Amino acid sequence: MSTTSWQDWVEKLFFRVFSEGNKNVIERITINVSVAGFIIHLLLILGKNYDLFHSPMDNLLLADPISAIYTPFSIILIYEIYLLVHYLPRSFTTSVSKQFEIISLIIIRRIFGDIPHIELASSWFSTAENLQLIYDLVGILVLFFLIYLFNRSRSKIIPSKLTTNLKRFVNSKRAVSLILLPVLIITSTYTLYSWIQTQFFSASVITSFELNAIFYNEFFTILILADVFILLLSFQYTERYSQLIRNTGFVICTILIRLSFGTDGLTNVVLIVSSVAFGLLVLRIYQATEHLEKRV
Repeated sequence: MSTTSWQDWVEKLFFRVFSEGNKNVIERITINVSVAGFIIHLLLILGKNYDLFHSPMDNLLLADPISAIYTPFSIILIYEIYLLVHYLPRSFTTSVSKQFEIISLIIIRRIFGDIPHIELASSWFSTAENLQLIYDLVGILVLFFLIYLFNRSRSKIIPSKLTTNLKRFVNSKRAVSLILLPVLIITSTYTLYSWIQTQFFSASVITSFELNAIFYNEFFTILILADVFILLLSFQYTERYSQLIRNTGFVICTILIRLSFGTDGLTNVVLIVSSVAFGLLVLRIYQATEHLEKRV
């Protein structure tokens, strides 16, 4: 198979798999499953309160009706991951922006999961749960503002002309997306199966922090490998120093997010905020460099 025919085959398959029609179908399914999941979670909480059943999750997700919000957010996050894979071929900036949005949604989901566990009777700063809520609330505000600044800067980037080399690079990234999608489906299915085994067929009990890290440890590890692969591919199509540094910086952002899942408390939030702040600085410096080069 020649290079041209291979590129054409990848392009056709990508637009068939990630078509606008498929995207709309997945979006509708996400909404319906989110609503159903929310109702089922509420019913499980009700059943637990009436001692109809017990599970290792009693003190994690079945302690309070507010915890039911955790389920629809988890389903929405799956859709956001699909969008990340969908937008991966567009540009590094679009991809990393979607990563920032995903990690911010993970923090919001964690807030809903942790609210039922705060201790209002004791001193606000005396328990780890209360402190974690403060860290998350402040962190999500900072993240929201930094992501806004990042997207505003990203919107000022003028798309490059689609040259032959750039088209090959884009098709190479489309091939990565096509490979990444089934890998993530298999990984998420296996992770869910392992979690169910741990919860209902094992004596060990999962902690709240581990619960928030389920699947996303593996997801961001796979994403780092995909980003590094795309970075290596980019060396074939560009020799511009500023662009190579920008792309490398965005890979570092993903690594920082991945490292955050191995921590908790303030360190977790600081690593996530540092990732977005670092990405914003890299993008701003890149844009300043590009502007200077055009003037010269």
